[in-house]
Amino acid sequence: WLENFLSTRANAVVLVSHDRAFLNNVTTRTIEITCGQIYDYKVKYDEFVVLRKERREQQLRAYENQQKQIEDTEAFIERFRYKATKAVQVQSRIKQLEKIERIEVDEEDNSALRLKFACSSRSGSYPVICEDVRKAYGDHVIFHDVNLTINRGEKVAFVGKNGEGKSTLVKCIMGEITDYTGKLTLGHNIQIGYFAQNQAQLLDESLTVFDTIDRVAVGDIRTKIRDILGAFMFGGEASDKKVKVLSGGERTRLAMIKLLLEPVNFLILDEPTNHLDMRSKDVLKDAIREFDGTVILVSHDRDFLDGLATKVYEFGGGIVKEHLGGIYDFLQKKQIESLNELQKAPALSTSPSGGKENTDTATQSSGAKLSYEEQKELNKKLKKLERRVADCESEIEQTESAIAILEARMATPEGASDMALYEQHQKLKQQLDSVMEEWDAVSTELEAVRKEQ
Repeated sequence: WLENFLSTRANAVVLVSHDRAFLNNVTTRTIEITCGQIYDYKVKYDEFVVLRKERREQQLRAYENQQKQIEDTEAFIERFRYKATKAVQVQSRIKQLEKIERIEVDEEDNSALRLKFACSSRSGSYPVICEDVRKAYGDHVIFHDVNLTINRGEKVAFVGKNGEGKSTLVKCIMGEITDYTGKLTLGHNIQIGYFAQNQAQLLDESLTVFDTIDRVAVGDIRTKIRDILGAFMFGGEASDKKVKVLSGGERTRLAMIKLLLEPVNFLILDEPTNHLDMRSKDVLKDAIREFDGTVILVSHDRDFLDGLATKVYEFGGGIVKEHLGGIYDFLQKKQIESLNELQKAPALSTSPSGGKENTDTATQSSGAKLSYEEQKELNKKLKKLERRVADCESEIEQTESAIAILEARMATPEGASDMALYEQHQKLKQQLDSVMEEWDAVSTELEAVRKEQ
């Protein structure tokens, strides 16, 4: 709403913002302040980025030419400083050197710094499965009948207005809220890295910014701590500040860097970009894109979600609706749905034949409802098959572990002569073969059902 108002009805607007999509859709002029200079571009943000890059390349060429000129002049002065016959030329060159207006090159954008979330061991196939999950506070129902499955490696977005239950469901997944109804299952070997605004309050206030990160960094990344801090606006002396003197936004950024370096296989990020500038957001976005694990993103930042989320869960009116595709696919689909609804409304009220038009519409509505019921049944079957595949995989893993333990015992002198171990080993092998066959059959059926969707 605000974006539409500013771009169509406001006469003059000055925006200070890190939301790239918002800037592109509202502004027509970009003013940059850097190196003590102000540069005015009569274009929106994305076009400004291109022009700024060209300007910096021109600055760099001019700077290199000037440095060569300065070096040649200084070499001449040094060479003939003590020769009386060259005294006039030397003094002339000294004055020439003093008059040179030194060219400054804009600060380098460190967004090219490549970081990667440290992914720990592999998780189960389905990190989160919700079955008819419902959460209410007294008579106020936050959401009900939530049925969703998040697959390993997926990056999904939770979107919707504030207060519709996005953070509540995240807290249910985290185990911070336990008084919900329904069933919420976390997959095997899940290691969660969680970022929310209160993470900033859990930092050790006695440490410096640098020490906070130094304590979690391992391996080659330790050599890049200063670069990482710089990319998140803790360059220079800021890295030596104590945590206790940091502002709320600075603490939030520091907590994000800390999470970036901790090994996990399931990231849950609740509004991670609130206190990040565009450079920091680009670094974070690249790190999430390259992360091998599973990610849930709760965010209102369209540009940040674009290219990250492959599935969108929409929260609203107490229900959670799944949309396949990226964030802009979701927004476009919502817009089309709204237009269709607007187009249908007048058709009912202006129909000259009255009954026939309404009957046709009712028939279409009935057909749509039947289609919805069929889809609902298909989804239930899909969830059931996904759970069975997950159960089979868990049983296979446990059986293989038991077989490995038995085989280790059979390899000892005492175990080699114990016939009971061999019988037990044979039973486990048969059990494994049986579960593998079931897993194969259920997986095949699951793929067939997915194609029906």
